Amino acid sequence: MITFTPLSGAARSSRTVPLAYLLQVDDVRILLDCGSPDWSPEPSSSAVKSEDLRQHSYHWEEYCQALRECSPTVDLVLLSHGDLAHTGLYAYAYSRWGLKAPAYSTLPVQATGRIATNEDVEGIREEQDVDTDSENQHHNSALEGTESGSQKSPESQPKKTSGKYIATVLEVHDAYDAMNTLRYSQPTHLQGKCQGITITPYNAGHSLGGTIWKIRSPSAGTILYAVDINHMRERHLDGTVLVRPASGGIVEALARPDLLITDAERANVTTSRRKDRDAALIDTISATLSSRSSLLLPCDSSTRVLELLVLLDQHWKFADFRYPICLLSRNGREMLTFVRSMMEWLGGTVSKEDVGVDGSGKSGGNKRRRDDEGEDEALGAFALRFKHLEFFPNPQALLQTYSSKDPKLILAVPASLSHGPSRLLFSDFAVVPDNVVLLTSRGEEGTLGRILFDKWNDSQRADDKWDKGKIGSNIMMDGTMKLKINSKIPLQGAELEEYLAKERVAKEKEAVQQAALARNQLMLEADEDESDDEDSESDIEEEDEVDRTLENDAMDTGEQISSPAISARRRRKADRGEDGTDWGLDVDEGLTKQLLSFDIYIKGNVSKSTSFFKTVGGQPQRFRMFPYVEKKRRVDEYGETIDVGMWLRKGKVLEEDAESDELKEAKRKQAEEEAKKIVREPPSKFVTSDVEIQLACRLLFVDMEGLNDGRAVKTIVPQVNPRKMIIVHAPDSATSALIDSCANIRAMTKDIYAPSTGETIRLGQQTNTFSILLSDELLNTLKMSRFEDNEVGYVTGRVASHVSSTIPVLEPAISSALPSDSSDRKLFLRGRQLGSRPTQTLPHSTMIGELKLTALKTRLASVGIQAELIGEGVLICGAGAKRNQPSDTLEETVSVRKTARGRVELEGNVSDVYYTVRKEIYSLHALVAA
Repeated sequence: MITFTPLSGAARSSRTVPLAYLLQVDDVRILLDCGSPDWSPEPSSSAVKSEDLRQHSYHWEEYCQALRECSPTVDLVLLSHGDLAHTGLYAYAYSRWGLKAPAYSTLPVQATGRIATNEDVEGIREEQDVDTDSENQHHNSALEGTESGSQKSPESQPKKTSGKYIATVLEVHDAYDAMNTLRYSQPTHLQGKCQGITITPYNAGHSLGGTIWKIRSPSAGTILYAVDINHMRERHLDGTVLVRPASGGIVEALARPDLLITDAERANVTTSRRKDRDAALIDTISATLSSRSSLLLPCDSSTRVLELLVLLDQHWKFADFRYPICLLSRNGREMLTFVRSMMEWLGGTVSKEDVGVDGSGKSGGNKRRRDDEGEDEALGAFALRFKHLEFFPNPQALLQTYSSKDPKLILAVPASLSHGPSRLLFSDFAVVPDNVVLLTSRGEEGTLGRILFDKWNDSQRADDKWDKGKIGSNIMMDGTMKLKINSKIPLQGAELEEYLAKERVAKEKEAVQQAALARNQLMLEADEDESDDEDSESDIEEEDEVDRTLENDAMDTGEQISSPAISARRRRKADRGEDGTDWGLDVDEGLTKQLLSFDIYIKGNVSKSTSFFKTVGGQPQRFRMFPYVEKKRRVDEYGETIDVGMWLRKGKVLEEDAESDELKEAKRKQAEEEAKKIVREPPSKFVTSDVEIQLACRLLFVDMEGLNDGRAVKTIVPQVNPRKMIIVHAPDSATSALIDSCANIRAMTKDIYAPSTGETIRLGQQTNTFSILLSDELLNTLKMSRFEDNEVGYVTGRVASHVSSTIPVLEPAISSALPSDSSDRKLFLRGRQLGSRPTQTLPHSTMIGELKLTALKTRLASVGIQAELIGEGVLICGAGAKRNQPSDTLEETVSVRKTARGRVELEGNVSDVYYTVRKEIYSLHALVAA
């Protein structure tokens, strides 16, 4: 039984991102993607139920609450793409909500997801205080100072909760390090609770490492999860493996699944030609730079930015431009370093000869910083070295290198312009008349990027809108726009003095606490040492007492003592410089030592003692039994107490001795340089300022998202031909467009579902599996038929239980024409007529296999019968397949039709062609007789 619940990104929804779906196959719960929303939407677009700012209700709360509740129960996590819409919330759910189930992705998705999440986390934490609510403050109070190095003023901390679920950098790395990576077409058989399920990733296009997941279950069949795919080949990626025109359509391994889960976001969109889009993008960039103006191109940090970089590098080489390409991203250099080391995952036209490489085969670039050059050279990666590309962590670093009047192309993250460098630059960019803001994606609903896209799209003519297959024109923006700019500024004046005073008080208090803890530790160690010394002296005295008692007792009996233990103890005493005198026992010189002989030996001046508890000369009387002496265990179970600190110190000494003086000096200098580089940020606070911008720049949108349009979706889905289909990640109009398109195809399934957010749909029924053994007698009677690589057979029998086996055994059924009982035999014979035969059930046959009309056409051609496909699953065989045939020969025409449920219908007159076609159809199946 299959249960499917969209947590976010459902069909017929106003918000199609993020993507997160809960798929349950029998008892196994699978989380498909775990995306994050944009945490900084515009105030006018955020969901606010109350005017009171203390009672904000964010649109992502319902999704996050549902994900928090189901995270501990998830058994498997599958991630399809490495952007925030698919993987952004995985790190937080892994660290805070108990999403510890095994997670699988391809290696590029793991790396790009890590980079995108880090970029988003660092950007938001650099501008906003997200650790003010109780849950985040409990987890991150100790990590905030170590990661950003900033301090927060108590006055600057907001008193209301932020409602944002932002992980820390350390949590992001821990979550993605725990992820399992797979290669394309690598089947993985899961273990544990997921035993029996096989997952296989396939290339989906759209992003580096983008995945179509094939989930195979013995009880539920094959499930295909394919969202955000692209069949078109790009500059840095090949198209999806789902469609292979050279092989005749859909790849056989992905054809005819039992359930297809796919998106329909662009089902009613017609995308313009790639040639026109590239020309519009390049022409706009060239014209703007030539007029000594600049362009702002908002982009993502890890996935689609690669396509833009390759396109720009090719044009810069062709046009011999000297304008800089500036990438504002904290992790841009790390992203390119990873891509250079994973060239086998790239496709398209990316190669060492034509992309990012000089003619000499060496990477160029005079202005770009080359800190990572040595590492890349060691890897042997010469491709994707863009010599005109420069990296900047923030807008301040960009302004220090280039003036605002210098023409340049700026790629800034994020693409939604909700926070970070792209938002800051837009506030300065928009007021310059000749500057151009170039959008390459629509952005998430409610963000500044989507607001700008809607403004551009509404200004276009009806035929030039983005979903009509045309390239629109740029528009001149006018009017004003209010933006909220979040930033972190250093404390000054009275705030700084007050903070430093509180910091000094806190340090003094901490120092007092540390001193008290140190004193307590010293006292405990001293008490432990004294206790050890007393125990050691007590054990020595006990051994002396035993020795003297044995010797005196032997003297009374006249025996000779030669105990090895006594001799050893005497040697230890001699080594310590001690004699055999019993010190401290006879303190009174007038008293004589008396030894009393009992079965249990008691030592002491018992005869002089008037009371059992009386002491003599301040020394308490000691009463011990002989010959057992209690010894305390001072070693561990291995016989020795190991001092770990001693071994560590010894190992460090050995390492230092092995190092040369030159190496020690180099390490010392390196440590000093690193200490100098670490700059401690001054105490700071987070502030929010309202900025009113006078819009004067130009705005243009060019679709570079790399996704299938409506025509491709409506063509690919019927070719996949699933038995059932679930539509997700689509607005209401696009969902209806895809459903209507599938309804017009006769061979397409009618079981199409479009659940809304939180709605649960159930497919199939609960299946129970049992184990059974086949008896040897039954195996001998089987008639096997070969089908592809397997042998199948029909079996009939009865289930029997044996004492020697706990598993039931299937034995041959014993049938008889006449009943064995005499009374039943008479009734049986009375109901029969004389000379009639008993009724017997005729054996029936079962045909196994799936007919492919293309294979049938090939086989018919080999036997001399012409056939032709006329569409919608119909094959015309015989004279009807030939053109310009007389009407009297059409009687030898046969049609073969495949229906939606896998049935094959053969229609035609009785003729030689009919029987030949039927014979060939039978030969393409396995016939299993009862």
